[in-house]
Amino acid sequence: MQASCKKVAILQSNYIPWKGYFDLIHDVDLFIFYDDVQYTHSDWRHRNKLMTRDGPRWLTIPAGHDLKRLICEVEIPDQSWKQQHRSIIEQNYRNAPFIEESQPLLDFLYANTITSLSDYNQRAIRHLSNILGIHTQFADSRLLGVNGRKTERLIGILESVGATKYISGPSARDYIDEPMFVEAGIELVYKEYPAYPPYRQCFSPFSPFVTILDLLMNVGPEAPRYIWGWHQNEYQA
Repeated sequence: MQASCKKVAILQSNYIPWKGYFDLIHDVDLFIFYDDVQYTHSDWRHRNKLMTRDGPRWLTIPAGHDLKRLICEVEIPDQSWKQQHRSIIEQNYRNAPFIEESQPLLDFLYANTITSLSDYNQRAIRHLSNILGIHTQFADSRLLGVNGRKTERLIGILESVGATKYISGPSARDYIDEPMFVEAGIELVYKEYPAYPPYRQCFSPFSPFVTILDLLMNVGPEAPRYIWGWHQNEYQA
């Protein structure tokens, strides 16, 4: 893996992320989950949005408000949220074209006893990536044994996997020390999320900033065309 890896992304795991998260995974050879960093409440780690009759609404895992934890230390012993979330999803997408075909996915997401937020999110993201036909490899920063702070640690992780190009989320511009990448000889690129093409949702007006489940429920196996296929001359409106 180290010898062949070139493009790498490093990012915290999120709860059933939006399509842009999977676009980033698709862009790289290796995607590294970065869950041994501080947990932030009211963030994408434990919640995401789905479409409802009243517009996009939060679907939130009850992970607590304690910020003195790493993401990988967050435990949710009460499992009742899983059936609640599944019921909310099935209710709001009961008229979606691919609701029946999505039942095995919902089984995978909600018929389990995983209590670790990090383990739950990583497992879900890997599975969703497989459904989308993504062939990117995955790793976990906890297993790489790299220490350091902020940009220093990012570069250490990248060097440990033989990365030559780092694709970062756009919000990281605020804290990344760019000259350190130049010194390390690793190309730094910020992911620019495009205006993804719209599709028919169960409710209007259209919102692109919702969980990937919305896309899968509404377009099924055509989902990759609405994420990256359209700008590879594969998408036809």
